[in-house]
Amino acid sequence: MTRKLPIIAVATAPGKAGVGVVRISGQDLGPIVRALFQKDLSPRQATLLSLRDGAGQLIDQLVAIYFVAPASFTGEDVLELQCHGGPQLLELVMKRCLELGKESGLVIAEPGEFTLRAYLNNKVDLAQAEAIADLIDAQSEAAVRGAARSLQGAFSDDINDLVEEITQLRILVESTLDFPEEEIEFLENAQARKRLEAVKTKLQSLREGAKQGKILRDGIQLVLAGAPNVGKSSLLNRLAGEEVAIVTPIAGTTRDRVKESIQIEGVPMHIIDTAGLRQTTDEVEAKGIERTWEAIRLADLVIFLTAPNAQNEANELRDQILEALPSKCPVLEVMNKVDLLDLDQKPPQEGALLISAKNGDGIQALKFKILETVGWNGPQEGAIVARRRHLDCLERAAEHIEKSQQFAENGNNSLELFAEELSLAQNHLGQITGRLLPDDLLGKIFSQFCIGK
Repeated sequence: MTRKLPIIAVATAPGKAGVGVVRISGQDLGPIVRALFQKDLSPRQATLLSLRDGAGQLIDQLVAIYFVAPASFTGEDVLELQCHGGPQLLELVMKRCLELGKESGLVIAEPGEFTLRAYLNNKVDLAQAEAIADLIDAQSEAAVRGAARSLQGAFSDDINDLVEEITQLRILVESTLDFPEEEIEFLENAQARKRLEAVKTKLQSLREGAKQGKILRDGIQLVLAGAPNVGKSSLLNRLAGEEVAIVTPIAGTTRDRVKESIQIEGVPMHIIDTAGLRQTTDEVEAKGIERTWEAIRLADLVIFLTAPNAQNEANELRDQILEALPSKCPVLEVMNKVDLLDLDQKPPQEGALLISAKNGDGIQALKFKILETVGWNGPQEGAIVARRRHLDCLERAAEHIEKSQQFAENGNNSLELFAEELSLAQNHLGQITGRLLPDDLLGKIFSQFCIGK
């Protein structure tokens, strides 16, 4: 990334709008401001100005706001130009700015570079920077509120508090390493085990919150799988509340994946209706079945759907799906078409949730069961959003805390190992806020941001 050169980008979404914003950030934008408007601008004041092309023709009448470092989003000088929101007009504004900013080295920003500069200039930590992108991408009201809390630093504060507790414990442990004969007395007098247990409890609470936060951010990848003609497409339509998949009595109607995103109690669900799993000589259907297995391997939850008229294939298919599933991915067994059963007839599949996608019986119970199965505990006060990266760091930190607890219990000159495990746990927690993060991972994180942010 350019980092030291001034950068420019359109900060608003593509398409027509009443207002479009062009943003410029750099270490000294005074020369660019004077080249654009032939005058200096008062900091943090909105000024109505005219921007003209090289021939003196008016491009747009716009509002300019100049933020002087360090009192800006990026920590550098920032110039925001609020123009009319036509795509072609914004292109002309960008072009003119690049022409007049050429001597200053003005270049087009890379994805996420504005937020990266804010991070590098200590305006936000890494978790807050990621929350900016999560706030933009939020798919539900709960996700918006969770991302906003993370952006305000709620998640970072919890991480930093935990890091500080581990730091204080490390100081006590490492200061005792020169006196190994006193380590048992140290552990008792400093209440090291009790303090370590408190760290473990707080870390577990953070992990639980982060799991909920990841569900809020990413939603659930839910795959409907089963034999042909068990009602997968009918169930998708019922959950979506509209006819998004074709339904016929003919087995094999669905030949490719059909995706639909919905919300259940505010939780985003990305439902994938798949081709029925069976042996076939039809090349098109076979390709759809291959894609079904791909979807199953990437699922967060698989609903294995059966029907009273399709029990022969169920057991074999169930075993195949379980074998193909990723680790820890749950399978929810559901029997559809229970409206075909006589009132006194016993369901042929014990333990399965009974529904009728046709008339809606059991659908509400299915929704609650889906949320329960994926571990959703309902909206919580102080919820945050989290990423897979955050969960991985928390899980690794928890593993090292567990090992440190074992060394604390062992005694027998184990203080060095105790201290080392605390240090490793601390490092993983530090990666969440960016205190300890490799440059290649930093580049990968910010490359996923939109340009202009």
